[in-house]
Amino acid sequence: MQASRARLFKEYKEVQREKVADPDIQLVCDDTNIFKWTALIKGPSETPYEGGVFQLAFAVPEPYPLQPPQTGEICLDILKNAWSPAWTLQSVCRAIIALMAHPEPDSPLNCDSGNLLRSGDVRGFNSMARMYTRLAAMPKKG
Repeated sequence: MQASRARLFKEYKEVQREKVADPDIQLVCDDTNIFKWTALIKGPSETPYEGGVFQLAFAVPEPYPLQPPQTGEICLDILKNAWSPAWTLQSVCRAIIALMAHPEPDSPLNCDSGNLLRSGDVRGFNSMARMYTRLAAMPKKG
């Protein structure tokens, strides 16, 4: 567990240095638990997620970086069978942004979205993704 803490403290210091360099990601460590992190990720430009800010909770396991962080239901190979200790929480956030820009229809979180992409209905997918972005990831006006 000591190696995990050392790695996470190193990542914390790196995040502090990178704040200005990577404005699309805000990664914050819980004040009381180095194994709990929150990320705010800006939706990639020129995608239906543009303008949205998406919140992710990372639960980092004690064997980290030998095991990937837990992020809920995100279907991303690096969080499953393609994990490597070379990945960091910051690079995982970058991979999630890349997934948003290039969604994978074969393992979608939302089955309707996956069906739209698999059938070639990109317009329908974009419309649905924009709707969910407006509902869940955009600041409320008024």
